[in-house]
Amino acid sequence: MATAQTRAASPIAAQPTGNFRQTTLTEYRQHLVELSAVVALCAQARDAKSCDPAFAGPDDNVPHGNAERRLVRYDWLRALLTQAREKDEAPATAQDKTANNSPPQPAAGVNVEEPTRPPKPTTSQLLQSAEARLTQQIAQADAAMANQPAAAPDYARERAAMKQVLAGRDFRNLEAPTARDTMMEKLGEWLNRLFANAAKLRASAAWVGRAIVWSFILLVCVGLAWGLLQMERRWRIRLVPESDGPAAGAASARDWQLWLADARLAARQGEWRVGIHFLYWAAIARLESRRLWPADRARTPREYLALVAAEDPRRAGLAQLTGSFERVWYGGRAAGESDYRKAEELADELIAGDRAASGGVR
Repeated sequence: MATAQTRAASPIAAQPTGNFRQTTLTEYRQHLVELSAVVALCAQARDAKSCDPAFAGPDDNVPHGNAERRLVRYDWLRALLTQAREKDEAPATAQDKTANNSPPQPAAGVNVEEPTRPPKPTTSQLLQSAEARLTQQIAQADAAMANQPAAAPDYARERAAMKQVLAGRDFRNLEAPTARDTMMEKLGEWLNRLFANAAKLRASAAWVGRAIVWSFILLVCVGLAWGLLQMERRWRIRLVPESDGPAAGAASARDWQLWLADARLAARQGEWRVGIHFLYWAAIARLESRRLWPADRARTPREYLALVAAEDPRRAGLAQLTGSFERVWYGGRAAGESDYRKAEELADELIAGDRAASGGVR
């Protein structure tokens, strides 16, 4: 009885009367077992909740023979469950039978024999009969399952049709999915599960929806700020394509070799101050020709130095050369041969080492 109550606690889904489903013998037998539990529980409780006719479920269309099927209806069980909602009437007493069922007196001299009628079965008796009927049907299903051969399905026709389709022109270049495709599919499935779980969580907690919205707005704002910073950097650097010539008046408008030749000529003439001036602009022209910064003659030496990133290995040498150039050219300090040689060494390092640098423009 405890097993019957447990199975009946999860009844079959209610279906409209007249509907049926295609079932196997195993599913049909399981349905009969569930119906037997429903009848047992109804016979014990005899109330509207336990004797709901919807518990009978849909009719079963079960296999019968080799290629035939048989429709098993449960209208009789639905009617019995509906009738079982009401308790059995108390049996009438002999006095009530005499008072209520006394036949009319026949005329004098007429011999009338009263026909005997079989007693009408009670609802409890009908429920017992229903259990017996379902038990018999379960036994018949077991016998049918025992006699039915378990043949393995043959998919030869389906396999041949699939090979014919794949041999067509539309599938000649068909390739197996790559590892990237598999990874992207798994990522998409994970995102779908994530959003589905978020939607379920939002139904139970309203603040989750607001948190998701504000998080999305924050991410958009961060993305916009990052994009604006990148645009500002491009506008400030404004790299010039290799095919375009330098701006008019820029240091790179004149070949760095010519600046270096003028510096050496000034050194031979003993004009150390002028030689340091030419060495500085030779280094600037060389770096500018390598697109370290956009060509612009209006920049000051300090502005050129500010365009080189702190992690750039050329920054230290350019800072020393810039300081020496500013002291002798703008500061009016006298320059000697040692100052020129030091500036020439720095300029040679910058000219020879700019190819090894990996970038570093700020």
